[in-house]
Amino acid sequence: MTGFVQSIITIVLFIFILGTLVIIHELGHFVTARLAKVRVLEFGIGFPPRAKVMRSGGETLYTLNWLPIGGFVKLEGEDGNDADDPRSFAAQRYITKMLILVAGVAMNILLAFVIFTGIAWLASPFVGVKFFEVQPGSPAATAGLTAGEAIIAVDGDRYQFITGPNALTGLRERAGETITLTIANPDGSTRDVPVTLRPTSEINAQQGALGISGANKPFEGYFYGEYTQNDLPTAIQVGVHETVRWMGLIVGGLGSLVGSVANDPTAPPPVAGPVGIATQIGDIFWNSGPIMLLYVAGILSANLAVVNILPFPPLDGGRMLMITLKRLFGARISLRAEQLTYVVGFVFLFAFIIWVTGFDIIRSLGS
Repeated sequence: MTGFVQSIITIVLFIFILGTLVIIHELGHFVTARLAKVRVLEFGIGFPPRAKVMRSGGETLYTLNWLPIGGFVKLEGEDGNDADDPRSFAAQRYITKMLILVAGVAMNILLAFVIFTGIAWLASPFVGVKFFEVQPGSPAATAGLTAGEAIIAVDGDRYQFITGPNALTGLRERAGETITLTIANPDGSTRDVPVTLRPTSEINAQQGALGISGANKPFEGYFYGEYTQNDLPTAIQVGVHETVRWMGLIVGGLGSLVGSVANDPTAPPPVAGPVGIATQIGDIFWNSGPIMLLYVAGILSANLAVVNILPFPPLDGGRMLMITLKRLFGARISLRAEQLTYVVGFVFLFAFIIWVTGFDIIRSLGS
């Protein structure tokens, strides 16, 4: 397959994944608004300009728009107008407004949980450890291991990516023992290799039980296209753990981003923009397969949930903050001031995306 065709497929995958995540987010707003009897004026797939009206019957317009990433829900009175209409968003009780706004975040959290649980239950990928350096005089060197190979089993034990632990843990647990490693060669073939590991007394920060390393970079996961299943209760536990873990990591990443920008605005940010995400999606799909791509979709769904709950206009969290402030201070916050806050927030958000995308492009040109 040519590089051009792969690039086209990568772009389609990026649009499909990000678009699906945003549409599911908006579906949360849509369903909750309908249950609260708030009038939904439009449910759009993609962003304007409008390409086609798919359905115009009833009070909601269902549209297909030209910009293919994402979607939107337009509610009656969401801009603060029409407060006298009992079916407008502006006329609803505080708790109803908050439930409608938080429903999108809840849908993305639920989707991340379902994806992680489904993978652990039905198609949990086995993963090995690929190494790039063999230390001279080490057990690995004595056994004939070479850089670029991967360990896929230790004494017949294989390791699931999503449940842990990994092959490195298996080596540490067997320090001092004579074991059999299943090694994947660079050409994809495998062989079994007996090796006697270093005892615990000889293991330190510079040398492990086997004597392999990543050669000044982290070990790589090695996916070899085999999967297993787990019982549903175990899968649910994994789904909860992975969802909470990734949301925590994303919060930490946002903290690192704020610190990075504050310290040096000209330095490449520790996050990826649309171009970087698309590139990563393509790399994972072509190198690790569709199940791992689905796992990344779960991460992105958790990411979307965390980002949208931030108290920054015009994100859901920002709108929730503004509604709360208006509830506390009432008429002292005018409708014009509220709308101006959303406009300014949108400009800053769009400028940030352009800024991050610029670094994505620079990284891609340098690779």
